[in-house]
Amino acid sequence: MLPKYLRNSAKIALIAPSFGCTDTDHKTRLEAAIQSFEKKGYSVWVGPNCFSAEGICASNTPQKRAQEFMEAYESDADVIISVGGGETMTDILEYIPFEKIKRLPPKWFMGFSDNTNLTFTLTTLSDLPTIYGPNATHFCTSKWASNVKDAYRMLQGEKTFKGYAKFEERIPRQNPLDTPLLKHRKKITPHFYTEPFSGTLIGGNLDCLIQLCGTPFDRMKEYAEKHSEGIIFYFEACDLSAVGIRRALLQLKRAGWFRHIKGFLSGRPLCLGVPFMDITPESAVLDILKEYQVPILLNIDLGHIQPTMPMKNGVYTTVTYQKGNIFFEYKE
Repeated sequence: MLPKYLRNSAKIALIAPSFGCTDTDHKTRLEAAIQSFEKKGYSVWVGPNCFSAEGICASNTPQKRAQEFMEAYESDADVIISVGGGETMTDILEYIPFEKIKRLPPKWFMGFSDNTNLTFTLTTLSDLPTIYGPNATHFCTSKWASNVKDAYRMLQGEKTFKGYAKFEERIPRQNPLDTPLLKHRKKITPHFYTEPFSGTLIGGNLDCLIQLCGTPFDRMKEYAEKHSEGIIFYFEACDLSAVGIRRALLQLKRAGWFRHIKGFLSGRPLCLGVPFMDITPESAVLDILKEYQVPILLNIDLGHIQPTMPMKNGVYTTVTYQKGNIFFEYKE
C-alpha cells in the first residue's frame, strides 16, 4: 500500500538520522527551509536532534536517532524528511523495528546520500515505498531549484519526471541560501538501450549500499525474487573512486543483487572525469554490468553533483531515453 501524498495543510516532520544542522550554513538553510514549508501552509515538527551534534559524526546516539525516526513515524505527521546526510547513519539500523513498521500506516520518508540506510532498507525490509531525494535543507532558497520542485511534486503525487539541461559548477557558495550555479551541459551515455524499459525501481548511494551488502539488513536478493516483473537498479557514488565503484558493483553482483534486472541507471559520481590509472568511472560501471545485456544509462541526473532527480523506491517505473534526456513514469 502506498503512503498518502502531501495534501494542503499537512504536517511535515523533520528528523536528523545522520548529521544534525549545527554549523552556521546548515542552521541557516534549515531555518529558511522551515519558513519555506510554513509559508506554503504546512505545519512543521522539528525533531529533537535536528540542531544537535551529540553523537559520533552524528546528531545524537544511534538509539536516540532511531527513537526520533519512530516518534515521527508514529506521529500524526504526513511526510518525514531528513535534514541532512552524513557518515554514520548505518549505526541506527539495529534500533529500527522494520517488522513493526510493516504493520503501521505507511508514510513517505525522503532523504539523500547517507539516508540510503533508511530509504533502501525501509523498502526492501518493510515493503515501504520511499523517496531518495533532497534533504530538507535543499528547500531553503526563495526560488526552489528544478530538482527540489520535482521532489515536492513527487510528494504531492506527480508521476512523470524528466532530466535537466545542465549540472553545477563545483565552486563554494558565497551565501548558504544561494542556488547552485548550473554551467555544464549534461551528457547521458546509453548502452544496450533500444526502447523504454520497465521494472520496480530501487537503489541509492553506492557507498552506503556496499555497507549493507552481506549484513542482516541485506534482503536485496529476496526483494528481487519477489519482483519477478524486473528490477531497475540505480546508484550514485560519493567518496568512491573509479576503482572503488568497480569493486562495489562487483561485490553487489556476487551477492546476487541483480536478479531479474531490467536496467541500470548510473548517476554522476563525485569523481566524475577523474580516472584511477586506466579505469574511468564510466568504464568501471560497464566492465562489471555489461554482461547482463540490459540498458545501462551513464551519468544521469543523480548524485552529489547537482541537480539530482528524486527517485521513488519500490514503485513500478518506465524509463525512456530520448534525445539525450531521461524520462520517468511511475505507475502505481
